Amino acid sequence: MSLTKISDIRRRELRHAAYEVLQKEGMAGATVEKVAQKAGASKGIVHHYFKTKQELFEHAMRHSNSLLRDEVIRLMRLARSPEERLWAIIDGNFSAAFFTPGICHAWLALCAEVPREPQLARIQRIVHARMHSNLISALTAIVPADQCETVALGVTTLIDGLWLRLGLRPGELTALEALAQLADYLAHRIPNVPWDQHLARTGSRWQLG
Repeated sequence: MSLTKISDIRRRELRHAAYEVLQKEGMAGATVEKVAQKAGASKGIVHHYFKTKQELFEHAMRHSNSLLRDEVIRLMRLARSPEERLWAIIDGNFSAAFFTPGICHAWLALCAEVPREPQLARIQRIVHARMHSNLISALTAIVPADQCETVALGVTTLIDGLWLRLGLRPGELTALEALAQLADYLAHRIPNVPWDQHLARTGSRWQLG
């Protein structure tokens, strides 16, 4: 069994600390000093592992995306039909653990840097490509081929818009309310699937959890 290097553990701790600072401060207020304080480390230690602030927060974005990716994968593995896979992708993006004002605010802060930071732009392209691939894979089995791209675009636009809304106006939207918007959209685009039942099962699962 391979042992985890101390350096790998430290980098992971610093990524997580940067992610938490972003949630609270946004990109403008997030500093290496605040990350060091959050991680219980010195500024010099942070710079030992991450040469620049941009590199540090690039890794924070990777950390955020990996957490969300893992939740979507977990739910997709439980799916037993194409419509369940589609709902799992959507459900994972609005998990109560991630769809919070702080995390949405951090996401907004990172997205605002994408036009100026090629590495962040590359990560964002990878995230969107993964989302698109997952959606098309599920949609191919439940809508005509010439409608897959349109429905996928509608789903991703709603997801991005709802994350944006919570990031800008904390407290005005719950994860379940956001999912209800997606269920309503899908009910119009794919009316032969009982999306309200998928929504109800998600709500019940959260209550039990």
